[in-house]
Amino acid sequence: MELISRMMDGSYDGEHRLEPVLSRAAVREDESLFKAVPIFEGCTKKQLRHVANIARIFDAPAGSVLTRAGEPGDVFFLILDGTVRVEVASGRYVSLHPGAFFGEMSLLDGGPRSATAVSDTSVRLLVIDRGNFSRLQREVPELTQTLLVTLSQRVRQVEAREEQSARGSRPAEEH
Repeated sequence: MELISRMMDGSYDGEHRLEPVLSRAAVREDESLFKAVPIFEGCTKKQLRHVANIARIFDAPAGSVLTRAGEPGDVFFLILDGTVRVEVASGRYVSLHPGAFFGEMSLLDGGPRSATAVSDTSVRLLVIDRGNFSRLQREVPELTQTLLVTLSQRVRQVEAREEQSARGSRPAEEH
């Protein structure tokens, strides 16, 4: 089970128990948290209120495992501050920075996590659980387009890396 999910439902029992740093009410009062995040740029004030009503903000220390490949995914993450390292394939990593998001695939298709994500630095994350993610898609339909474009870009990047690796591992052709 994911660290953030356990933190959200209160079942996390680690020595560094993490709690939401901002309650939903505090997030609602400070919608400016979202205005600087690219995924929310085109949102109306009403849509930002919808986001604020369902979001929670968490701080996690460096080295926190946020998702683990193969495990069920219950939450969507958006990085507000800090850096997260995502293992995308056999030891290869991609660094995600503020404004980037991850965890959407499991919520969209119901499958297990496709990657392990670990905080490189201390991070501040906007977190939306499965039920509220569906609500977010209905109330802020523009986000679905952004999610689809980002997923498409990620698939193309993986395909390009695999193609490059395959070319690099083939014996040189004789001329």
